[in-house]
Amino acid sequence: MLFGGVVLFTVGWLNVIQGIAALVRDDRSYFIPQADLLVTTDYTAWGWSLIIWGAIMILVGGGLFSGKELARWVAIVIVVVNLIGQFAFFPAFPLWSLVVIGLNIAVLFALTARWQDAKAMLG
Repeated sequence: MLFGGVVLFTVGWLNVIQGIAALVRDDRSYFIPQADLLVTTDYTAWGWSLIIWGAIMILVGGGLFSGKELARWVAIVIVVVNLIGQFAFFPAFPLWSLVVIGLNIAVLFALTARWQDAKAMLG
């Protein structure tokens, strides 16, 4: 549970950084113009949505520390949505996306594999 919360918190910050990069470099040159991105939107809107999404992930990551079942289910949904969203960003930055996808999978494993044991340790 602690691992899932910390990694979700980290992935949230990575999304915030990715969103800030989209805002700072609003021109398409930052996102490799020759790449066929699945996301063909205004990069300012994309940047703000990543910042807001990252903030939500940070809050839910913090909620996991309480050990509440609701925080776990919300985190699972958020991680799955973020995992799918990273595939849209993959053509522009494959290594970055692979790292975030790997972290998302680690969070999913942490939230599903041993949840009952972690909950029992909390009391």
